[in-house]
Amino acid sequence: MDYRKLGNTDLNVSCLCLGTMTMGWTSSKEDAFAVMDRALANGINFFDSADVYSYWAKDNPGGVAESWIGEWLTARKAQGRVIIATKARGRMWEGPDGEGLSRSHLLRAVEDSLRRLQIETIDLYQSHWPDENTPLEETFRAFEEMINQGKVRYLGCSNHNAAQLQETLAVCTAHHLPRYESLQPHYNLVHRQEYEAELMALCRRENLGVIPYSPLAGGFLTGKYKRNGHIPAQSRGAGNERMRNYTNNEGFSLVETLAEIGPQYGASTAQMALAWLLANPTVTSAIIGANTVEQLDELIPAVNIALSPADKNRLDEMKSPA
Repeated sequence: MDYRKLGNTDLNVSCLCLGTMTMGWTSSKEDAFAVMDRALANGINFFDSADVYSYWAKDNPGGVAESWIGEWLTARKAQGRVIIATKARGRMWEGPDGEGLSRSHLLRAVEDSLRRLQIETIDLYQSHWPDENTPLEETFRAFEEMINQGKVRYLGCSNHNAAQLQETLAVCTAHHLPRYESLQPHYNLVHRQEYEAELMALCRRENLGVIPYSPLAGGFLTGKYKRNGHIPAQSRGAGNERMRNYTNNEGFSLVETLAEIGPQYGASTAQMALAWLLANPTVTSAIIGANTVEQLDELIPAVNIALSPADKNRLDEMKSPA
């Protein structure tokens, strides 16, 4: 496993980060524990969650993924061996402060996350997405309070565009407040414009750690979807507007090129997609999800693939559908 420093922090994180959105949604508790066991055994020391995971699933009120992580950390005595990242912003209780990045929401949300995770300090506490209704200074004063109390080590954000992120960094500098040290962008081989247009240069300039989510485009970059093929009704791609954006000539050409190049490296299509992402010098760690140990095992070898400059350039120069 390769380890990389997360931006300006002292966190040395594995270049694969275990995402936990599937816990309590598409993976059982037994499978989730097995996946976390296998991840740690293979050197993955970085787990990412969010307090809302996964409220959209049947009988899941949110907080389930954090709770399962906490139970696992305690059962395995793994506190201190895993770098824990989680997020806040979404609705977690009723009332006007039940969601957002206000001081009242954040101070309650962080206590709830700490309790569920069964830890004393969250290594990376992230804004899940911006909150236009709360002044930035209020949000970061609350974050500063958490850091001073030892409840949070570093701050990060997700789903921010370049203008939002730049404004936030400027406010933090002007008021001498702790700033975001990482960004979770939606980024993969078929969804490039959102990150590469402006965010990539900004993250490089500010030395922010970058932790892309959806590195396999919801399964599209595994190669399981074919030209003119039917998307299985039970798959995550069924009825997904984003998936329809990928299932075109540009998207399939990229997948077919991964499949063509892969045998040179003894690699699957999914492994090649991850290797392409990890070859980007601005990327710190790619967030991967797995319902089962078998799915995780299929992805881990990607860390050992070093794309040739020619193959990297070939993929870079192909047109991306988004």
